[in-house]
Amino acid sequence: MTAAPSGPAFSVHDIPFSTYGSWFDISPVIAEKTYAEDLHLVSHQNGMHGVLRLVPLEPTGGERAETRVEAIPGLLRWVGESGLVELVYETPDTVRLRGRGLDFGVFAAAHTLTPFSGTYFFHDPAADGHVFTSYETGRRYRVTVLSGTLARIAGAQALGSAERGVAVTSQDGDWEIVIEELDTSRPPYASSAAFDDVVAAARGAFTDFVDAVAPWRSDATPAAELAAYVVWSATVAAKGLVTRPGVLMSKHWMDKVWSWDHCFNALALAPGCPELARDQFHLPFDHQDDSGALPDSVTHSEVLYNFVKPPIHGWAYGHLRRRLPTPLSGSELTAVYARLERWTDFWLTARRAPGADLPHYQHGNDSGWDNATTFDPERVVVTADLSAFLALQLHQLAELAGELGKHDEAARWTRTAEEIQAALLDQLWTGDRFVARSASTGETWSSASLLDLMPIALGEHLPAEVGSALADHIKAHLTPYGLATELPTSPDYLADGYWRGPIWAPATVLVEDGLRRAGHLRLADDISARFRALCETHGFAENFDALTGTGLRDRAYTWTASSYLLLAEAHTHREGN
Repeated sequence: MTAAPSGPAFSVHDIPFSTYGSWFDISPVIAEKTYAEDLHLVSHQNGMHGVLRLVPLEPTGGERAETRVEAIPGLLRWVGESGLVELVYETPDTVRLRGRGLDFGVFAAAHTLTPFSGTYFFHDPAADGHVFTSYETGRRYRVTVLSGTLARIAGAQALGSAERGVAVTSQDGDWEIVIEELDTSRPPYASSAAFDDVVAAARGAFTDFVDAVAPWRSDATPAAELAAYVVWSATVAAKGLVTRPGVLMSKHWMDKVWSWDHCFNALALAPGCPELARDQFHLPFDHQDDSGALPDSVTHSEVLYNFVKPPIHGWAYGHLRRRLPTPLSGSELTAVYARLERWTDFWLTARRAPGADLPHYQHGNDSGWDNATTFDPERVVVTADLSAFLALQLHQLAELAGELGKHDEAARWTRTAEEIQAALLDQLWTGDRFVARSASTGETWSSASLLDLMPIALGEHLPAEVGSALADHIKAHLTPYGLATELPTSPDYLADGYWRGPIWAPATVLVEDGLRRAGHLRLADDISARFRALCETHGFAENFDALTGTGLRDRAYTWTASSYLLLAEAHTHREGN
């Protein structure tokens, strides 16, 4: 069997076991906040579906064996008193399993087959494998025995309700099987390498990735390798509506690319994986609609346009260019310019009421801060964060236009950026804080949400007194673990309230960057340090309890991992200088 594993160990209850490019993972998480007793092969084609149960079995009697699960990048193990089972990805759609001292069952997760749902199971004589066909994913899952024998075959060709699957055993030595996710057909499986060689290749692939993405890591950045694994393992191949290799937010239930989340993954990947980084930036733009709007989200079989996300893309692209190892070509800049121009025009036309200077959101979801208290009085709202992000995007367009020789357009974008910022300060700044305004009535209000302070992202563009006032308000949101999205003293604060209290990675990165560019270095350093410590202690959850640090919701979120990598890298370079 494989030597004792080494590397960043993790719990599969928190982080799915998967590999770069795969559309499935191995995890007990089979739906939102739903944990099964057994690990499952969970596919993310056509949605999230636990397709197969993977069950270690006692060699006598075939009962479920008590085991503990160990996982490191490249190798998953079930360890029991009498034996061991190992699993490794040979390719993104193929896993190899080997065991000794334990039998192993591969069973359909769905017990009932109907004409429109469930899993059919049969033996394919052409490939000498047993095949599960899933209505939910629209794919097939083929099990081939490489060594050992089948101790049990259940439910072959059964209709209706039945247990379906196989159990493998070996009387002397190891058994080995392979599971493939495929479309309709492929040639019979042929083993290309010994199991231990497959493990070495899988471990090497991750090592190459982490060396590229985090070559600066050290004992001072103890979560860097695990952060890189979260991003690497959540990356899927171009397939379905995902037009490029894409980093999903998670291979738990948040298995999409949302149209602002992708920016943080692009930034983290840029120095070491520049092509993948550019793909992350462009992926939502591949689905830009006729109005110039980006979709809310993209995944394998679904593109949603019922909401949008905030225009942070100018901010992101400016940073992306500076982080890429080589300059971009003129054709690349021209393509980005056209896409950013249409996205910006969407906000200036479709999202400005007649006679209005400033754009509005139609719902909190458009801001990315779905239920922030800023949106409690009304949802169709002119907010300060939106105008700040749009001004930054206009500045980026002006810079691009200048480089492309479009000098009249550069002057127009600069003028529009100045007009938006002037209106922002004139209409929404009270002298102490920003307020939100109803797009219909003009009524204004303030809240205890960190969202109201996000214009700090303007950084060097802000008047000094405005930046200082925002910095003072931001300090009040700072807990021992990071920036609470709602003041902890607010009556509306909720520990697990999504954007009504918990700490979130994107808000942290945007605020830290804006403070640093506005000259508030000490506060920026403090925010960075607290967030890095939070991830090093509590992992890479979707968000965190601001008063305890506990990870909340989806526990393997890529923009959290990427934000840690961004902040850890920047801190390392500052220390080195």
